[in-house]
Amino acid sequence: MSKRQSKVPSYCLHKASGQAVVRIAGRDRYLGPHGSEESYERYERALAEWRSGLNQRSTQEAAVRQPSAERTVNEVLLFYIRFAETYYVDVNSCPTGELQQMKYALRPLRKLYRRTPGRDFGPLSLKVVRQSMVDEGKLSRNVINRRVNRIRRAVKWAVSEELIPSSVYEGLRTVSPLKFGRTTAREAPPVKPVPQMYIDAVLKVVSPQMAAMIQLQQLAAMRPSEVVAMRSCEIDQSGDVWIYCPEHHKNKWREQDRYIYLGQKAQALIRPFLNRDARSYLFSPREAEAWRSEERRSKRRTPLTPSQRRRKPRCESRRAKRDRYDRHSYARAITYAIQRVNRTRQREGAGGIPHWFPLQLRHSRATELRRLYGLEGSQVALGHKRADVTEVYAERQTDLGLRIAREVG
Repeated sequence: MSKRQSKVPSYCLHKASGQAVVRIAGRDRYLGPHGSEESYERYERALAEWRSGLNQRSTQEAAVRQPSAERTVNEVLLFYIRFAETYYVDVNSCPTGELQQMKYALRPLRKLYRRTPGRDFGPLSLKVVRQSMVDEGKLSRNVINRRVNRIRRAVKWAVSEELIPSSVYEGLRTVSPLKFGRTTAREAPPVKPVPQMYIDAVLKVVSPQMAAMIQLQQLAAMRPSEVVAMRSCEIDQSGDVWIYCPEHHKNKWREQDRYIYLGQKAQALIRPFLNRDARSYLFSPREAEAWRSEERRSKRRTPLTPSQRRRKPRCESRRAKRDRYDRHSYARAITYAIQRVNRTRQREGAGGIPHWFPLQLRHSRATELRRLYGLEGSQVALGHKRADVTEVYAERQTDLGLRIAREVG
């Protein structure tokens, strides 16, 4: 790889040809007759491209970008992944989930067409890639449609970088998404609200930290990623209703603000966890593990032996608990709790409860808020800019339809 050029490239004279020349990233770019207006114009354009980073690639990559080179799909995807690894990152420069989803989407494309010239990848080729996803049988129709859109997004970027002709992207735009009932792709069941009885069964066996997160998410209709990352420095406690404004949230990159309103019940859930530094996370897996250890000790039927009393705790566990939950560990904790409930119910001869996950709590609250305050009230609580997005979360109520049928016939 060539070293990054920090000094501004100079406008020079190539004595052998009499042309103006500038060296950028180890490559000479000829600008036309030395001293001419045309050469100065090309020089300024070369500097603008250099400042924007277009010429900071390696010499090998720069050679591939020449118009005469035949760029394969594999080469185009390599350039895009390098870009995606710097684009799909959070404020801490850590990769986001979208980067991994993009790699999953591009995998079948690379498998089937990696040696194909990029300019030859057209609508029929995209349909072949999509059908391979359908034939695999593991992905639902909606997931396949989203992965096809990611492929189009990668191709759009490649066109903007002049790696492939714009006609490739225009052709891929003609491929319609898979329609319900008109494809053999698997249909995923819709996300439904979780009944309160299943929530109550889990609340009886989880730690205070987990119970507070579940109830808080249910009350405020938060996303799982918002409830696990709560800090007191992000909560305005000046009024009778507290306002939680997450520093980082799903739509932060769109320059949108997120306001979550916390009433008296939500405040009561939070208060026991405010006894810490303002920038520390409220819900700690370490504290939850300490609570579980204390619970096991309190239920111990036999006293500790002398050797057990002398035993020192491990300084560093192989699976040390972190200082905060993420949405994945939050969901796993609920799964473990459901399994524990079902083992107990099985011993008692009762039926088990079905599996549910944190996002269903948001659906449940959205449905209830829509019934009480209409679609607009549900939209405000969920933090959506458009009401049609809220429709996905808030189940349509049939009360009005039942009333019409009773009164009209």
